[in-house]
Amino acid sequence: MVQRAKISLTSNHPKRVDSVCDQIRGISERTGVGMAGPIPLPTKRLMVPVRKGPDGGGTETWDHWEMRVHKRLIFLDSDERALRQLMRINVPDGVNIEIVLTD
Repeated sequence: MVQRAKISLTSNHPKRVDSVCDQIRGISERTGVGMAGPIPLPTKRLMVPVRKGPDGGGTETWDHWEMRVHKRLIFLDSDERALRQLMRINVPDGVNIEIVLTD
C-alpha cells in the first residue's frame, strides 16, 4: 500500500494559492510522483454588515464587508525526495498549508 500526503491550502488570495499549487505540480513532475488535484473546494464567504453612522443617528446606512477564503486539496504519493522538496517550497504570506500523511 502506498502512503499518500494530503495537502490542504487555504488563503484569502486565490492567485497565491494557485502559485503554490503550480510549485507542487512542478515537484511531482520532476520527481515522477503521482499527484491528484488540485481540487478546488467551495469558497467560504464571511460577511459582516456594519452601520456607517457611529452613534446611531441619521439614516440607517450599512456597509457590507466580505472576506472570501479559497481552499485547494492535493493528494501526492509520498516519496522521501518529493516530501523534502515540498518542505522547501516558498509559501507566500497569507497562505496556510497543512500536510497530513495517510495510508
